[in-house]
Amino acid sequence: MGVYILPVIKKITVQKNNKERYNIFFDDGISGQYAFSVSEDILIKHDLRKGKDVSEEELTDIFYHEEIQKAYNQAIQFLSFRMRSMKEVHDYLSDKGIDEGVIEEVIRRLRERKYINDEEFTALYVKTQLNTTDKGPIILKEALRKKGITDIMIEEIVDKHYLPEIQLEKAISLCHKHKRKGKTLSSIQLKNNLQQMLVRKGYTKEIISKAMEATFIHNEENNEEDAIRFQGEKAWRKYQSQPVDKRIIKVKQYLYRRGFQLSDIERFLEDYITSEE
Repeated sequence: MGVYILPVIKKITVQKNNKERYNIFFDDGISGQYAFSVSEDILIKHDLRKGKDVSEEELTDIFYHEEIQKAYNQAIQFLSFRMRSMKEVHDYLSDKGIDEGVIEEVIRRLRERKYINDEEFTALYVKTQLNTTDKGPIILKEALRKKGITDIMIEEIVDKHYLPEIQLEKAISLCHKHKRKGKTLSSIQLKNNLQQMLVRKGYTKEIISKAMEATFIHNEENNEEDAIRFQGEKAWRKYQSQPVDKRIIKVKQYLYRRGFQLSDIERFLEDYITSEE
């Protein structure tokens, strides 16, 4: 049975481009053969020095801890741009092909040193969204779920910071903003558009109902007369190649599909055709 000779460290040098990393050379009987590089933490932790024998078990342990250190440094770099959730850090390291066991150890260290904290992350995320966007709570909650935040934490923090009065204020502001753009729409179509817009933005049915009520509280509905004239004249030009009787039917259908009342459509056509004659 052969005798296994433990490798001996011949020399240790500091890397030129990174003064916190060290190159390890094993004794090959001549000038020393490059073996691997380690961080300063690993160098100290394993007491790596010239003349030391390194066992196979110790080499395995060194390489494992070196992997952890490299992954940890990558995570710190990732966190340097902004706060991240624990899942975001995990997914980032996983996408780089890092072993799951190494990721778990990195996550443990980051949490221990308070570099990641899902509760603080969630609170900051919600406050930032409130200050910079007009998103409703439903979209905020869904975004947080994708970042790995638990439902209990989401409900607690979103409800704490995104109060109903804030939601309503944002929803009403959105309605007034989009209402100004809908002056040529029927009141029915305008209300439908506003409701659909608030749903897309992530507001609840209760908030949408209150926002719609507040938006039209003084019955400041779209000027139906101006709107139907704008849409009616547009439709009249659109179907100008049709015989008059068919043209009238087409215009009626066009206006009815856009939410105008039949009585208003009849009145418009009567007045418009008379003025055209």
